[in-house]
Amino acid sequence: MKKFHSYIILLLTMGFIVSACKKTPPPNFHHGYFGMFEGKYVVYNVMEIEHDQPVDKHDTIYYQLKTRWGDTIIDNQGRIAREFHRFKRNTPADSWVLTDVWMGVIDGVRGELVEENERKVKLVFAPTLSKQWDANAYNMLGEQDCYYRDIHQDTTINGVLLDSTLVVEQDDFVSLIDTVRKYEVYAKNIGLVHKYSKDNFYQFSTGSEVFKGSEVYYTYVSDGYE
Repeated sequence: MKKFHSYIILLLTMGFIVSACKKTPPPNFHHGYFGMFEGKYVVYNVMEIEHDQPVDKHDTIYYQLKTRWGDTIIDNQGRIAREFHRFKRNTPADSWVLTDVWMGVIDGVRGELVEENERKVKLVFAPTLSKQWDANAYNMLGEQDCYYRDIHQDTTINGVLLDSTLVVEQDDFVSLIDTVRKYEVYAKNIGLVHKYSKDNFYQFSTGSEVFKGSEVYYTYVSDGYE
């Protein structure tokens, strides 16, 4: 009987040891939404509109944009970052032309992108509906409070089904003389797939016509590695 009890105690002890040795899986911060993988590229159709009523200017331009993550670098804070290349072409028949080399980094819970020397917090990990942050916390631009909506949702853009996306709300303001509406959509393991930015100013004398302002729209076309 004593041997049986000893055997049971030995089995229980071994069970506790095995349980203790099992590692708790690390939390999933969903960094893939930033899309910061070497060689990862995304192609967009872009429409830009500029309004300037005093000179009777309402110009619309169309082009394609390709972004691609490049080599790792060390930024001015000693962090491991990655180059972010931007290419443009007027039509799909044209060759890509490199226009900008920006930089991105994932620093703990922040996905940062340095755009024209302005460091912006594009995403905060892990994405939840309770997250709020200032995209311009590390630059001299005005405060831009952001938050998430529609996290981990299926979205179809330009006829392509993207099975896990989220929306970053950036600005939503309407008055008698202003309309400011900005948001971005990110897809897991791709990055930015849609951008909507409208910042228009009206005058009472012009009715509903935009007096001054700008609009920018990015629409996902394709992605891959190169």
